[in-house]
Amino acid sequence: MSIYGVSMRLVLDTNVIVAAFRSRNGASNLLLRAVDRGVLTPLCSTALFLEYEAVLSREEIRAATGHSLEDVAGVMSALAAVSEGVDISFRTRPMLSDVADEMVLEAALNGQAEAIVTHNVRDFRPALTLGVTIATPGEIVRRLNT
Repeated sequence: MSIYGVSMRLVLDTNVIVAAFRSRNGASNLLLRAVDRGVLTPLCSTALFLEYEAVLSREEIRAATGHSLEDVAGVMSALAAVSEGVDISFRTRPMLSDVADEMVLEAALNGQAEAIVTHNVRDFRPALTLGVTIATPGEIVRRLNT
């Protein structure tokens, strides 16, 4: 919870969503549980949401996580219900080395996120010049527990 009693607004990189599926005990999964409790509000553009769904639906990801396509659809429905949609009215491209990361950054800037949560902090370092906070799932979990 933020200091104002309002849920923390975050953009979750796709690798965080995948990590949450891979391990029930990791920080990424704890973040999704915090979302479920209303402590965190994920911000998501249509493009980013579709990327989550596409990556989670990949056969190799489902084989690693043990989830079926129906499981993925159920989780995506639940995530859609608790996420705040972000319309992209301005773009920053090209700023990051990975084109797929650009949609994460744009969702954060357009949605006025408190942070981008990712396992690839280094990839988002150029966004620091725009005043965007970049954090790992573990860092966010530690903030929630203080």
